[in-house]
Amino acid sequence: MVATEGMYTGQFIYCGKKATLSVGNVLPLRQVPEGTIVCNVEARPGDRGQFARGSGCFAVVIAHDEDKGTTRIRLPSGGKKTVPSDVRAQIGVVAGGGRTDKPLLKAGRAYHKYAVKRNCWPKIRGVAKNPVEHPFGGGNHQHIGRPSTVSKERPAGRKVGLIGARRTGRLRGVKKLGQDKD
Repeated sequence: MVATEGMYTGQFIYCGKKATLSVGNVLPLRQVPEGTIVCNVEARPGDRGQFARGSGCFAVVIAHDEDKGTTRIRLPSGGKKTVPSDVRAQIGVVAGGGRTDKPLLKAGRAYHKYAVKRNCWPKIRGVAKNPVEHPFGGGNHQHIGRPSTVSKERPAGRKVGLIGARRTGRLRGVKKLGQDKD
């Protein structure tokens, strides 16, 4: 269960197919009307929620297919997904929206932000390293000195840069968008 916007301390939260359609309650998707904003949606019944869980995220119920027993939802990414109608979802938007609007401003805040997540900060460029630490390291100027594209079959340690690239460079021309079927 995630905190939704509008929840408060001491609020009663009801779960199940007889729960009312109010913020924070958990209902099966078949009980939720089309156009409802939901969050923390399950991928399969009983997995406790997979989709639309990040701060400020929500999914929208698009359509119900009674014959197949499925429901179509629009995810925060903009993609559409079909899930079984008996999966549960929480009503409302996940709290903490706009978290990324405020700049971190200093390295210490970034340090603590990523310290609780995983070891992915700071990110040091390969060309800034020594040749013993990275294939792009070393040299009298910070340059790669070889093509940055590399085969998928290269051994670990050499596989840095654009791995198995089909194409490189700027995307030129107009992207042709296929018409949405919904």
